[in-house]
Parts: sequence; structure tokens; C-alpha cells
Amino acid sequence: MPSYDEPLSDAPDALLAEDTTPHAVAHDDDVSSAVDHPSPDESPVRRDALGDVPDDQLTAGYLPSATGFTHKSAFPPIDDYAFLSDCESSCLIARNGSVEWMCLPRPDSPSVFGAMLDRSAGHFRVGPYGVNVPAARRYLPGGMIVETTWQTDTGWLIVRDALVLGPWHNNDKRSRTHRRTPRDWDAEHMLLRTVKCVNGVVELEVSCEPAFDYHRAPALWEYTGEVYEQATATCEGEAACTSITLTTDLRLGLEGREARAHTRMQEGDSVYIALSWSELPAPRTFAEAAEKMWATSECWRQWITLGKFPDHPWRGYLQRSALTLKGLTFAPTGALLAAATTSLPETPGGERNWDYRYAWVRDSTFALWGLYTLGMNREADDFFNFLHDAATTGNGEILPLQVLYGIGGERTITEYELGHLRGYDGARPVRIGNGAYNQEQHDIWGTILDSVYLHVKSRQQVPETLWPVLEKQVQAAITHWRDPDRGIWEVRGEPQHFTSSKVMCWVALDRGARLAELHGETDFAKKWSDLADEIHADILDNGVNADGVFTQSYGSDTLDASLLLVPLLRFLPPDDPRVVKTVLAIADNLTDQGLVLRYRTDTTDDGLSGVEGTFTICSFWLVSALVEIGELQRARHLCERLLGYASPLELYAEEIDPRTGRHLGNFPQAFTHLALINALTHVIRAEQKITSGEFHPAHRTN
Repeated sequence: MPSYDEPLSDAPDALLAEDTTPHAVAHDDDVSSAVDHPSPDESPVRRDALGDVPDDQLTAGYLPSATGFTHKSAFPPIDDYAFLSDCESSCLIARNGSVEWMCLPRPDSPSVFGAMLDRSAGHFRVGPYGVNVPAARRYLPGGMIVETTWQTDTGWLIVRDALVLGPWHNNDKRSRTHRRTPRDWDAEHMLLRTVKCVNGVVELEVSCEPAFDYHRAPALWEYTGEVYEQATATCEGEAACTSITLTTDLRLGLEGREARAHTRMQEGDSVYIALSWSELPAPRTFAEAAEKMWATSECWRQWITLGKFPDHPWRGYLQRSALTLKGLTFAPTGALLAAATTSLPETPGGERNWDYRYAWVRDSTFALWGLYTLGMNREADDFFNFLHDAATTGNGEILPLQVLYGIGGERTITEYELGHLRGYDGARPVRIGNGAYNQEQHDIWGTILDSVYLHVKSRQQVPETLWPVLEKQVQAAITHWRDPDRGIWEVRGEPQHFTSSKVMCWVALDRGARLAELHGETDFAKKWSDLADEIHADILDNGVNADGVFTQSYGSDTLDASLLLVPLLRFLPPDDPRVVKTVLAIADNLTDQGLVLRYRTDTTDDGLSGVEGTFTICSFWLVSALVEIGELQRARHLCERLLGYASPLELYAEEIDPRTGRHLGNFPQAFTHLALINALTHVIRAEQKITSGEFHPAHRTN
């Protein structure tokens, strides 16, 4: 058997090209022409590991070509960032070792390091002097510790970065912010960076230059240690900022708004730098720092071990997506962020820039689909308790469910612009807050009820405290399902009768009826089931065009990727002709270079100018839908291509430019990673030869 670096045959290509042995049986009347006299236009196919599939089929008809120019920018590509989290804070680290996005004390607080949105808005770099491109970078397996390997002309360094986790520490008094049931481990409010010289001699540089309050409050440094080992930065002016403290075994120098350190490291040397923002003690020696790194790794591995991951080459992508979703949770309340960033552009240089550092009901409940798929449903308990808190007043009154909430349960998310920031690669405006919080979006009731149904059906019991909230959501769907809304994509144009919103209202009544039956509310179950049938019929009458294809809104012919959810939500069986036609119409006509758009911006009034990239969640939805309708080979080819677009650390932003592979939008995006989990699981399960009619969709257990 040949090794991986040996050719499959010793025969040269010219001899292989003369082989006319047929690989398939032709019809009797075609044998002469197909075998004895091959067409001059047909090239014999070499048999290889790709199974004789032509390149254009493997790439859904797209073959890469030169774009004609190279974009030069002072900003790193979005997909070059590493994402760290301790489930209370998060940060993004550029490839050059610089923290360029970090908000404290919460992910939706004002930024302390914001160079991602303006090169002068604060950074924290640890790396070799004069070298900006590392030799390699990876996550340590099973967790959220980033290891960067540096090569210089004189030696090698290894830097490890982590937001530290350790044993639960509120043992003397209760936490003022933590509302959920305490777990075994907790955030220590510290970014720890350790450095080892493993070869030669290397000049190490440390530069910490905070810019508090989105670069609106200058930093003031002062020494707080005995000599040069510790310094604390506070913000000048009236802004309420979280002070930060650097503790290290290096000698810090304070130069204006910057704390700096330089040293020459030799083989075997180790140093650490800890950035902390609480009263918890920072390490005083490298040994203590190394122990905190080990504890952080152990915490993450204990969590990921709870999951059920298939023994498959795609296992790493599934684990990284699960870790990313966990990293986007806010442990004190149970909220789940849509993304860790704000204002990363959907259109390069354009205005489609939004703040995603909040808890969307839709995104969160869909994310639970992904975690259910992997057997990780504990986060659902915390999220549903978060929703109960957010949707209930102090006297027990049930409030209408909003589209999104602050991660502390805040109901008002005022949107405003930061005109002093230049924006990522010049994309303006930079927005803080999100005006969609008070939009009418009728899909949220269905998403929450579907997620709750998945969560409780194995227990055969609806939590008594949750039932009033669920009943309120079903009643809201009953009241509003005939009204127009702004849809799943939160368009800022005029409200419409979006078909996907009607489908989700059907889901609300259908799942509500099932939950009512589980809860012993038989009258509600019958009433809601009958109304679900009425909505179902209305959608089929008004949301399907003359060609039998589901459309974006009632009476239109516009395609919308949200209709890929029709088979995934079991609105119709996957072999229904209308489902098949819709999935294939989207695959063929709502794609750019084979990747899926949300909708065509020239046929949809979304209230904005410009175009946008392909939405990666929609492409992963297409993978799942293609599997559902039996197009397994096409689904696998698209899935492999999407995995090829992953960042070097297997993360995804919201969108992808299919011509360049450039990631667009906020990063990392929970919506994308949850769809990846379900798509990969669809393909894996289908390929495990589950017989026709017994296929289990990724997020279902029976």
C-alpha cells in the first residue's frame, strides 16, 4: 500500500489517459460509442480519493479565480482573531499577539481595548520585539487556551493566553451578580499570559495601552507594587470605568498611557503577565501562573467531556463550536450572547454594522438546538431561568417577550453611534446598543416554545414556574399571527407578512399544544392544536407561489433562506414536493458562488443600502435541508467547502465573501456555530446508513 506522499500509480499521466476501461455499464445501444470510440471532448477520469467527482461539482460550480486586486489594511482579517472567554468576560486577540477587543467587566460594557474598531483605541500585546507573524497558533485541545509559537532570527518563544477559571470563590459571602445555581468553577476575572523561551535568545516586548470607555476616557497608570512588578490603570474624567492591574515577574515601565516591559529571554526562561480587574489575587510567581493555566484547562475539559461527540474526522469542528457557544454564555445570569463584538461590518466599508453583544431570544434558543445535539442541555436550565427573570416583574406579572435583552436582563437597549471611532477598516458607523429590541418579530414565540419542548419532553414534565411564561407566548402568537412584522432578519423597512414568521407562529401553537398535553392542560392542547392547523392551512394558501415554492412573504415570488427551516421544523415532511422545490430553488437561485444569501437586497426592502455577504448560517441550513430531501452527496460537498472557510482556529463570523473567503460581520457568531453543529450531525448520521424514513434530524432525539 503506498504511503501518503507516494503516487497512486507509477504509470505516467499520459499512459493513464490511454486507459479506456469503462467504469460504468452503458446502455446496449451506447456501448460502441461510449467505450470503443470515446468522444474527443471527454477526458478519462483518474480514480482517486475524491471518487471521480469533478472539481466544479465539488465546489458547487465555483472554481476560484483571481479577484484582480489585493486589499491592504492596517486591520487584521476578522477571521485572524482568537476568541477567549471565562463565561463572564471575553476578548479577541490578533495574530500578532495583541488583545484588540475587550470590554470590562461584562462583554457588553464599554471597551478597555478597542483597536479592532480604531487602531488608537487600546491594545495589550505580548510577543517578540519586531516580529508580528507567528510560526503557528492553536487552541490547546478541549478548551479555551490559545498557544502561539513564535520564531525569530535568534530563537523561539511559546505564549499561552487564557481568561482564568478556577474553583468557586464566593465562599465567604454571596456574589452580587451571580443569579444562577453556582457550579464547581468560576471566573477569576483575570487574563493570564505566560511566555517560555524554548530555543535560543529572544527579545520579549509587553505593551499594555488601555483606552477606557470606548476610547473616550484616557488611562492613568500608577505603580501599586513594591517596586516594578505591579501597576494599576484607572480612567481620567467622570466616566465610570473598571480599573485594571498588571502583575508580572518583569519590570514594568509607565510611559504616559502605556505600561511597557522589555527583556531578553534565553532558552529555559519563563515569565508571566496577568491583567486582573477584581480583588482576587494575581499570581506572584510563574509557578502560581502555571497552576492557574492548568486549572483553567481542567475546567474546560471537565465541561467538554459532558458532551457526546462522534468518532469522526469532523469531531474537532463540533467541539470547537460547542466551546464557542459555551464561551458566549454569561454565567451570572444564563444569557447567551449573539456574538462577542459590535460593528464588524457585513459589507466592507458599509453601514451594515450592528452591536451583537446581547441575548437574542431567537439566537439563544437555536443555539440550544446545537447543544442538545451534543447531549449538552445543562445550559438550557440557566437560559430558561434567565428568560423567566427577564419576562417577569418583581410581583410575578408576566411581561411580553422581547426580541432581545441585555445580558443582565435589561429590557431597554438604546442604540447610538460612536462618531469618534473610525470603525473596522473604515466601516462606519460604530453602533452601541441595538434598536431591534422593541421591534415586532413574530418568530420568537415559536423558537422559545420549540426549544422548551425539546428540553422538557425527555423529562415528561413542564416546570411549574415556566408554564405561565410559555402560556403567555402562545397567547401572543394567537393574538399576532395575522399581523405583519419585521421577520427573522430584523429588516428596517416596512413590516410584511413574512412566511417564516407565520411558520414560527405555527410552531408556537404546535409545540404549545404538545407542552399543554404534557402539563395536563387538555383544553389548551385541543384549542391550540386546532389553531395550529388553521395557521398551517393559511401558510400553504398564501406563502407558496404557483411553482410550489415557499416565498419570503405572502403574495411575493422572492426567495428567502429562512424557508430552509420548513423541513427542519417539521412543518411539512421532507419528501413533500413543495419542500423539495423550495430547498432546490434556494440552492440554485439564492446563492453566490454556491453559498447562500439571506435574501436578495435588490428585491427586499430592508431599509439599508449596499449589499452583504453570504450568511454562513443559511449555508449550513442548506446542508441540513439537502440531507433531509435526500441530496446527501450535494450536502456533503457543500459542508466540506464550508469547513474549508473556517478561520485558522475553526471559528466563524456571521458572513463569508465567497469570492475571497473573507469573513464579515460580528465574530464569533453563535448563530453560525449552532448551524454548523446541526449540519455536520445531519451529514454524519445520514452517512451512518440510517435507513430511509428513520433519519433523525440533528436536534431531535426521537
